[in-house]
Amino acid sequence: MRRQSRHRDEGAKREFDQKVIEVKRVTRVVAGGKRMRFRALVAIGDKKGKIGVGLRKGTDVSEAVNKAVNAAKKTMVLIPMVNQTIPHEIKFKYKSSVVFLKPARPGTGIIAGGSIRQVLDLAGIRNILSKMLGSSNKVNNTMATYLALTKLRSKEDLRDARAVAK
Repeated sequence: MRRQSRHRDEGAKREFDQKVIEVKRVTRVVAGGKRMRFRALVAIGDKKGKIGVGLRKGTDVSEAVNKAVNAAKKTMVLIPMVNQTIPHEIKFKYKSSVVFLKPARPGTGIIAGGSIRQVLDLAGIRNILSKMLGSSNKVNNTMATYLALTKLRSKEDLRDARAVAK
């Protein structure tokens, strides 16, 4: 008799790749003491231009991560890409974090630090230059990167916008 595997669907590939960017223990003071919970920041992507970010709390780490993954699936967006880079440079401010993203030539790689690198990797961007300005807060930098990617417009959209403006 064969032993059953501990993991269900070991051979099956998940729909999206996911990276847990940060897990923090947070407490809240209630009558009678402190209530401890965990906060998880998760980014998911298919490495083909789809990306989502989720931030949720749970009573234990696995619950917080599962909630964050479900939240990230609801925020999935398709970002425009040109030759595995972004179509134009963008500077985006979210709270105290400022993220600057600039397209790069093939072979450059991902020049990014911290949580920005993880988000760009999951999005499938292979050549990009970036800079974090302002804060080093992982949550704000992740959200700034995600929102900057959502604001990107394809070359066709830019051409159409210019035609309408004339």
